[in-house]
Amino acid sequence: METENSIKILLVDDEVKFLKAVSDRLSIKGFKVTTASNGEDAIAAANKGGFDVAVLDLQMPGTDGAQVLKILKQNHKFIEIIMLTGHATVDSAVECTKLGAFKYLEKPYDFEKLVAALKDAYQARMQKKFESNLKRMEAIQQLSLHQSPLGLLRAMAKLDDDRK
Repeated sequence: METENSIKILLVDDEVKFLKAVSDRLSIKGFKVTTASNGEDAIAAANKGGFDVAVLDLQMPGTDGAQVLKILKQNHKFIEIIMLTGHATVDSAVECTKLGAFKYLEKPYDFEKLVAALKDAYQARMQKKFESNLKRMEAIQQLSLHQSPLGLLRAMAKLDDDRK
């Protein structure tokens, strides 16, 4: 079982002092934190890969948090997203939830609630990965019953292409 020491977080906020303060506190707790101060840098960092959870500010100049959320969910199958905003509205909460946000937290934030949300998001991510891998293994088992070795390799390659 992995602990928060191995949870990789992408923390995104245009308020640089806030970003540093939260990053420092999470790092002290043992999380592996990468920061970005705008949506474009967040997307670029995510494309380099390996994040379990992203914490996004909603209102940022340029690419806002909702846009980043949508792009990350499209491009990174298992990433979980927590929205952390000082501009919370019912409409934005509904929109972000529809786009796939795991949680929606308001600033000023409670640090322990954020840590709990990060751990919950990580567990949800791992559960989704486990279920996806289980389905993939079941599909491979079914294919292996009805395929020649070459046909099985082709079918597995198609399964891999479908996961991307």
